[in-house]
Amino acid sequence: MLELCTQYDLLEAGCDEAGRGCLAGPVFAAAVILPPDFHDPLLNDSKQMTERNRERLRPIIEREAVAWAVEAVSPARIDEINILNASFEGMSLAAARLDPAPAFLAIDGNRFRTTLAIPYGCFVKGDGRFADIAAASVLAKTHRDAWMRRLAEEYPWYGWERNKGYPTRDHRLAIRAHGLTPHHRLTFNHAIDQPELF
Repeated sequence: MLELCTQYDLLEAGCDEAGRGCLAGPVFAAAVILPPDFHDPLLNDSKQMTERNRERLRPIIEREAVAWAVEAVSPARIDEINILNASFEGMSLAAARLDPAPAFLAIDGNRFRTTLAIPYGCFVKGDGRFADIAAASVLAKTHRDAWMRRLAEEYPWYGWERNKGYPTRDHRLAIRAHGLTPHHRLTFNHAIDQPELF
């Protein structure tokens, strides 16, 4: 049973990202403010949920949330500022779009940086502890998965409809056979086992 949020006396937005460990595609980040009576027994850390349950919850969260926003940070931007900073940037961009504006950000993880003038706290494994962070994890993951499925139609060799850009063996073999696309992160190691394969 998840706690709704970390701060009951403030209008809080839960924030999380999806796709940090991928070789291809943007990193997606979401920010969600849930109403005080929100509850769904399926809601959990998105990584612990089935794809079917994530997809079922997405429209429920989007309909019932007080506010929500999702942002994507491109592979080029990831290469420019690194994946950790890109994750921070995505969560900041998503939080900045919320209306009403939150008074506190609950961040999944152990660190965060932002230029926003909003207080925040970092919560390790927060997506498995707090409903607003879990909801953000579901939105980030489902929006990213949908993006990767669309890209898979244009680049069918990489299996993105299955691996969503993560570094599976099949994905790495496809990179060796077909090369990199404009959607691959150039600063990530794409080799099967060792960099000398390239």
